[in-house]
Amino acid sequence: MKIKISKKVLVIIGIIIFAIIFVSLIRTYSQQVTEQRQLSASLAAQQTLLTKLTNDKEEWESRRNKAESLLDTSQKKFPQSVECIEYGEDLFDIADDCNVDLTNLSMSKPSSTTVGSVAYSVGTFVLKVKGSMDDLLDFIYAIRTGDDFELPWSAALKGVNMGVGTAVEATITLDIYAYRR
Repeated sequence: MKIKISKKVLVIIGIIIFAIIFVSLIRTYSQQVTEQRQLSASLAAQQTLLTKLTNDKEEWESRRNKAESLLDTSQKKFPQSVECIEYGEDLFDIADDCNVDLTNLSMSKPSSTTVGSVAYSVGTFVLKVKGSMDDLLDFIYAIRTGDDFELPWSAALKGVNMGVGTAVEATITLDIYAYRR
């Protein structure tokens, strides 16, 4: 049994297949156009973001460079300040070890001195201490010998004035020398 299909039916089937293919192609094309538009919009947004981030990066690098420059300038101005604080801490520790009260600590601005090729930082300190005579003498001896110093520095006593009243008080003037690296 042979089925004969008329030309009219074949043309209709061909038109239907063509229409299905054509509709599929249009739908696929439409989806690709929509996706391309979304990708173009996303790409434009990403390029805008990249431009903003590049500008932000340049601004932050500029700020960092300014901050580093300010830090360098500040460090050049104040390197002795930290050392002086550390010297003060050592002096308070020595006073505590010798059972004397360090009632006043003042210093002059540190200066530099060079001996040969070695540079030293020199600061003059004036200390006022109270305690028993033996404890004050122990304190003066500890400063003079430098045994209790935690930092690589040494002190040269310039003068000691003692007053005896209800409590023994001493005003001690000393120069502190520190090796500068």
